[in-house]
Amino acid sequence: MTILVVGASGATGRLLVEELLTREHTLKIIVRTSSTLPDNFHTHDNLSIVQANVMDLNEVELGDIVRGCDAIASCLGHTLSFQGIYGQPRRLVKDTVKRLCCAVKSNQDEKSVKFVLMNTSGNSNRNLDEKISFAQKCVMGLLRLLLPPHVDNEEAADYFRVDIGQDDNRIGWSAVRPDGLVNEEHVTAYKTYDSPIRSAIFDAGITSRINVAHFMAELITDDITWNKYKGSMPVIYNELNQKQESKEL
Repeated sequence: MTILVVGASGATGRLLVEELLTREHTLKIIVRTSSTLPDNFHTHDNLSIVQANVMDLNEVELGDIVRGCDAIASCLGHTLSFQGIYGQPRRLVKDTVKRLCCAVKSNQDEKSVKFVLMNTSGNSNRNLDEKISFAQKCVMGLLRLLLPPHVDNEEAADYFRVDIGQDDNRIGWSAVRPDGLVNEEHVTAYKTYDSPIRSAIFDAGITSRINVAHFMAELITDDITWNKYKGSMPVIYNELNQKQESKEL
């Protein structure tokens, strides 16, 4: 497969690139600067690097990049700084998703493309009747007012849910919702669900970034996993034993 990854220089994006390269797929990545990438990214035969701000690329340039791709993955997020949270572009994720989808549709090859988006368990799938407590609804309302990146995540997923929908013949999608992100060295056991099984605000679980990368790679490359979660927003948690849960959660 040929796969485009945006957000490849981030903590999860790098892990996704490494996972897909290990599976011997051909990758394209778009990064603002390549100097922070691991050395093996620069020399890998199956990886091509486009150094650019994706928001600065025009329609023709984006169309050339996505042409021939079987899948697109986005691990984009906002930098955890004042400028990254409150500066422009405030709709980085949503606008990038929308522009890439438009680029796919502008090509004439009629190929169907998988699009896997890294999202957050704090975002509800409004295609389902997900139960959220009144207290959590209040907190989420405050987050929408105070944290533009949260709204960006919601609108990116909503673009898929509402604008692309379930029956688009060019773009299939899945928005992966991890809970509290942590760093781990290796892939461990994890579980996926259609909806959260705990409160993202008051009872958050743990999800390692490397497990998120592994699950996103499974969605892209494994037809059984893809068919199970296409057009949905699966939630992923690390599978912890009872002793770990009492200590870590």
